[in-house]
Amino acid sequence: MERLIIEGGVRLEGTVDISGAKNAALPIMAASILAPGVNRIHNVPSLRDITTMGRLLTHLGIDFMHDNGTVVLDSDNLQTVEAPYELVKTMRASVLVLGPLLARMGRARVSLPGGCAIGARPIDLHIMGLQKMGAEIELSEGYINARAERLRGATIYLDIPTVTGTENLMMAATLAEGVTIIENAACEPEVQDLANALVSMGARIEGAGTSIIRINGVDSLNPLDYRVIPDRIEAGTFIAAAGITGGEVEIRGCRVDHLESVIAKLREAGIHIEHKPGRLKVKGPERLNAVDVRTMPYPGFPTDMQAQFMALMAVSDGTSLITEGIFENRFMHVAEMRRLGADIIVEGATATVRGVRMLKGAPVMATDLRASASLVLAGLVAEGRTVIDRLYHIDRGYERIEEKLRGLGARVRRER
Repeated sequence: MERLIIEGGVRLEGTVDISGAKNAALPIMAASILAPGVNRIHNVPSLRDITTMGRLLTHLGIDFMHDNGTVVLDSDNLQTVEAPYELVKTMRASVLVLGPLLARMGRARVSLPGGCAIGARPIDLHIMGLQKMGAEIELSEGYINARAERLRGATIYLDIPTVTGTENLMMAATLAEGVTIIENAACEPEVQDLANALVSMGARIEGAGTSIIRINGVDSLNPLDYRVIPDRIEAGTFIAAAGITGGEVEIRGCRVDHLESVIAKLREAGIHIEHKPGRLKVKGPERLNAVDVRTMPYPGFPTDMQAQFMALMAVSDGTSLITEGIFENRFMHVAEMRRLGADIIVEGATATVRGVRMLKGAPVMATDLRASASLVLAGLVAEGRTVIDRLYHIDRGYERIEEKLRGLGARVRRER
């Protein structure tokens, strides 16, 4: 099993390029199911989750190739509508094939999803929405069995603004008969990017990026040729890396408009962030300020930056309160950060973080994707050596992270 070795205490300096957003690329890859022909998706990062989705699409009969940031998917010859447990269990985003399969093929058999153990994340809203569109759905032996001769437009209210639920229903609605309205839809940039990709295929979608999305169904779609947006969470993580080490880093290829809540809180913590066209110049302070934060659906502070922000607060001046408003089990990194010397107490959905003068390197274990990023940040500033096990978690969401950090001067290496 691979692990990351970090010798802390180095001030990061230099320039880093942000990769494409995997949380945008995954649903856009799933959208290739909707249109027969050759689909091309650009700016796709080389990540474990992208490979997993490629394996799943290959199983369905889609030819998959990923080279130099471009994914090519030939979806002419779909051979099966079953997404088996062996391929779905490791990644929750696998459930995104449900809506497209049902819309194009009239049926789907998809295993209930897996992924990071950060909360229940039930798919009841996906199922409810598809049933409102006329699908017959049965849950049996751990699978979702769905059937519909042709989906019909409907008005669907989501009890919570679920990202994958919004994406699944939006893809299904593109080929439905009539008009579908999704109310209380997720507003994340990745949802908006999927909508833009679908529109480029000939879909008729209005309101993506707001809480009400309207889709006028069409009879058929054209293959994709689309460029994925930059990864806002990777950009936020590198801003945090510069801030926690007191470094000076230029971050290129990011979308500042997708980072407003993150930038606001990081500036409040004392990090100087200057916006230039297509890039950010970041300078960390000698000592960070303690700041309270609550995670919320977009455009609020993202849950995917909560663990990284906690690493900053662990070495700040004062006490901060970090409240997790999205997932009920997203403080698993706390025990590992305590091993590095962090002073953190969790009560319910709130963590009280008392900043300490110095963290000290220790062996730690990644428990999920963003937890692994928080341990990397803590390791960068800790005195001595930090060893992070279960590195496969970070490989799900960060492309070549050790290479990018070494390019900024960090003493970091991967070893088996």
